[in-house]
Order: sequence, then structure tokens, then C-alpha cells
Amino acid sequence: MQRQGTLPEVRKTVILNASVEKVWKAVATSRGIAAWWMDNTFEPVVGHEFVLKSGQFGDSPCKVTELDPPNRLGFDWGKDWHLEFLLKALEDGKTEFTLVHSGWEADKLTEFGQPHPVIRGIMDGGWESIVKKNLVEYVEA
Repeated sequence: MQRQGTLPEVRKTVILNASVEKVWKAVATSRGIAAWWMDNTFEPVVGHEFVLKSGQFGDSPCKVTELDPPNRLGFDWGKDWHLEFLLKALEDGKTEFTLVHSGWEADKLTEFGQPHPVIRGIMDGGWESIVKKNLVEYVEA
């Protein structure tokens, strides 16, 4: 059940025509993440603090919180958000990938002073294209 004032998580799922190992390399390595999302200093180690290089928004501090290869990667992003990458191998050699972006609060502002509800809407649209276009093109190339 959602706490009062919490906004729904952003959740994007896609079926990729690639093995779970190939998708894991794309979503749980620094080079892979840079290829479909953004430059970073990520390392797949629980507790590792890294930076997402968010272009015009500067560097965002992150910290790896969960690592269960090749099924799950979780990390805190900035002061409020949590991202999870969930992978599930399918029988036909394909992989179901789900991105979950949580930590949205109706009355909170981002580090840049923008209201969470506004940024959540923008991010929801952004993730739609990042996951369903960029990630698909990178993994299936």
C-alpha cells in the first residue's frame, strides 16, 4: 500500500531478444550503462558509490544497494530516488527487463528545486524511450 503523499513508482518492462547474460552486461557494467543511458563511474559492488554524469544537470551521486547477478541490480540515485533493474530469463532465449524508479513524494522537491510530481511525469516519458528504444537497440544490435 502506498503511503500518503507518495507517488507511484515509474515502472517500464520490455522483452529483449537477447540472453539474460547479454542484458546483464548492458545494465550492470559501466560501459553498458553508458551505451544506452548515461556516462557513469559505476562498478557492480554493493556499497560502491558512483556518479551518473547527468549532462546539463551535473553529476548525480549514487550508491549500489543490491546486486544479484544476473537478476537484480539496485542503487540509490541522488537524495531521494531508488532504481532497480530486474531481469528474468525467458524460455526462448529472450529476457524480460523491468526498470523500477521509486522514491517519489508529492510534496518534495528535487536537488534542483523542481517538484517531484512534475519531474516524475518527465522521467516517466524519458524512461519510456530510454528503455523501450535505447536499451532495445543497444542489446539487440
